[in-house]
Amino acid sequence: MTEAAQPLRVLLVDSVFGRGGAAAITSSLRLGLHSRGHTVAHVVGHCDDPSAPVMTMPSQRGRLARALGYGAARLPGHLGHLPSRLAARLQRPKAASPGLENFNFPGSRDLLRLMSPRPDLVHCHNLHGGYFDLRYLPKLSARVPTLLTLHDAWLLAGHCAHSFGCERWITGCGNCPDLTIPPAIPVDRTADNWRCKRDIFSRSRLFITTPSRWLMEKVGRSILSMGSIDSRVIPNGVDLETYCPSDGRLAARRELGIGLDDFVVVFAANGVRDNVWKDMATLRLALDVASRALNGQARVRFLALGESAPPERAGDATLEFVPYVSEAAHVARYFRAASVYAHAAKADTFPTTILEALACGTPIIATAVGGIPEQVRSLDLSAISVGSPSYSIDNATGILTAPGDADGLAAAMVYLAHDVALVGRLGQNARLDAERRFDVRRQVDTYVEWYRHMLERSTPSHSFA
Repeated sequence: MTEAAQPLRVLLVDSVFGRGGAAAITSSLRLGLHSRGHTVAHVVGHCDDPSAPVMTMPSQRGRLARALGYGAARLPGHLGHLPSRLAARLQRPKAASPGLENFNFPGSRDLLRLMSPRPDLVHCHNLHGGYFDLRYLPKLSARVPTLLTLHDAWLLAGHCAHSFGCERWITGCGNCPDLTIPPAIPVDRTADNWRCKRDIFSRSRLFITTPSRWLMEKVGRSILSMGSIDSRVIPNGVDLETYCPSDGRLAARRELGIGLDDFVVVFAANGVRDNVWKDMATLRLALDVASRALNGQARVRFLALGESAPPERAGDATLEFVPYVSEAAHVARYFRAASVYAHAAKADTFPTTILEALACGTPIIATAVGGIPEQVRSLDLSAISVGSPSYSIDNATGILTAPGDADGLAAAMVYLAHDVALVGRLGQNARLDAERRFDVRRQVDTYVEWYRHMLERSTPSHSFA
């Protein structure tokens, strides 16, 4: 075996295991690396599944508290209460000043001890979520090559994961227009948070990836660029064997009990109704407008995956909520059953659900925000679409509309509801495009190539620190 082909030792770090697009991407990467013979350790900040193939971030605070509790039993009775009181205080998280982001998670400094021998590199994903000490990045990146994959823009700003139209993150934040955007803070200390991150990044040596060119362009204008050694856009991928057309739309509808002639619109998100990044209000209005425009010519049925709630009416359309489904094969069945997959968003980086729907051969109707225009090849319809560039029927995979444009979304639904052949053609294009651009196997191979490039670029200090 040549040196270039030596298996790698990779430590993956993410905030949660299970729900969410970022968690799914990280888990797919772990499985892909393992299947290629690499050694992988997967560390998360939070996990509710004791059988999950991950480790949780260690807590130095908790370990010291347990040691003090053991020591209390060995002290004279009149002194035994002292260690237990200290232990109780240590177990309580140290409160940060209101508005300041809390990086007081000392267990982060034990990260490299979780893999023995030490990993060749550390690949971090979402670092927000109350588990990682961002101040450790300079030391971590000096000891071992460190890659950050961004799934949102939290690292660029004073508190928010997406800034919507605000660009104060470029110049220093402060006077924040909306402190409630997750991760929310009670008091405007965004300028202090921004300066703290700037100081951390200025002392770090980081490799950066994003799934979209849109987000990478933001990185280039941000404080994170100060710590970047090298960067690369690596689009996310999905499992094309699980997410596939399979037996087709009619078979999926029979399995799910959906009318064979219905015009079915599917949308999926965590907490569909209250998801701050999605635009359920615009989608509801679009359903109402579309169903009235169709005027009984097609029975419209809307399925929102990801939440339990009573059914609603939107004009002549039925709005049904489907509880969160963890099994990928079952989610794929809903995507296959759909006439179209609708994705109305206010902000989004590179939604995995769009990739999954494309892979199932389902056309997309979506708002042109964030990285979505890099996923969906919008049909050239001057009266409806805002896609740039736009595509002919031979290559288009859906229709993009302006954010917040309920009439545009409705017009796209009506247009496709009237042309079953076009829906089929766009679906065929969608599957072919997913095979060309969004195969998870290609994503993993690209990351392995990137890892080896990182090791070649790294300084000798990484090997001997």
